[in-house]
Amino acid sequence: MLKLPRFKAAAVQASPVYLNASATAEKAASLVREAAANGAKLVAFPEVFVPGYPYWNWITDPVTGSAWFEKLAKASVLVPGPEVDVVRKAARDTGCHVVLGVNERSPISLGAIYNTLVFIGPDGALLGKHRKLVPTWAEKLTWTGGDGSSLRVYDTEIGRLGGLACGENTNTLARFALLGQGELVHVASYISLPVAPPDYDMAEAIKLRAIAHSFEGKIFTIVSCSTVSEEIIAAMEAIVPDARARLQRKSSAFSGIIGPDGRVVGDPLIDDEGIVYADIDLERCIQPKQMHDIVGHYNRFDIFDLRVNRRPLTPLGLADSEGDAAEQGFVPIPLRSE
Repeated sequence: MLKLPRFKAAAVQASPVYLNASATAEKAASLVREAAANGAKLVAFPEVFVPGYPYWNWITDPVTGSAWFEKLAKASVLVPGPEVDVVRKAARDTGCHVVLGVNERSPISLGAIYNTLVFIGPDGALLGKHRKLVPTWAEKLTWTGGDGSSLRVYDTEIGRLGGLACGENTNTLARFALLGQGELVHVASYISLPVAPPDYDMAEAIKLRAIAHSFEGKIFTIVSCSTVSEEIIAAMEAIVPDARARLQRKSSAFSGIIGPDGRVVGDPLIDDEGIVYADIDLERCIQPKQMHDIVGHYNRFDIFDLRVNRRPLTPLGLADSEGDAAEQGFVPIPLRSE
């Protein structure tokens, strides 16, 4: 008889130790331990939590922002790497699944940074990583786009787990690619973006995107969003004098958990730092699919044909090299013994 997991999920809404990867990794590990102490088996972190978001892209010109790009490039991390290992150890120590947003430094090019979600198992194993496919708007000044090799769903003890970063959660085909692999638990990582147009409610927009994915797929969505700290505001004031006014706007961050009926489970957080918890029962995903199952009976696969290129793309192919399995194939990597 089919028996689906039940567990508690935690969505972190917090700010990093800005542009300090090791300190932010330690903060993430502490938050994993806090969430686990409250019963969480899945802990989701914001987009590029380690070591922070390039807000300068939105408030200054590309030439001025270039110096800050260099700061971020130097502070970005390798995956796998020592900063991620700090969080992997916390996952292993607590038995938690963790999804962590990082700025990932390319092992090949000093000028390539990826917006990456790192998936960590409860034994500390690196399950895989997803690189944001298309940086959004001003983000193109910072990040390199990922490829289809990371559009994957992981079969875990808490169900089939996938995730996308920020604006990707409006990419219908990317979302369907995960649902088509049987995704039941989706992590949507975001950043607080107060510099949006005056009539744009960022918190409401984040919630709406999560509701859409949960309702269409009949799954649970865990939304984790960062906050803008005083440290970030002070750093950006060094670039433009009105940074504070532009970065303190309210209703810019939403973290919460959405059920398969499209409704919020528990109490979400708007703007304030904290951790949102909710109980997940994947059996709730069954009944709604009787009405609409877009990866089953409510589709016409004889009419629609989605193909995903999951071949890893690299600068060149070497005939004498089989490639790095961790980089190319997302083979689980055990955590090093302490």
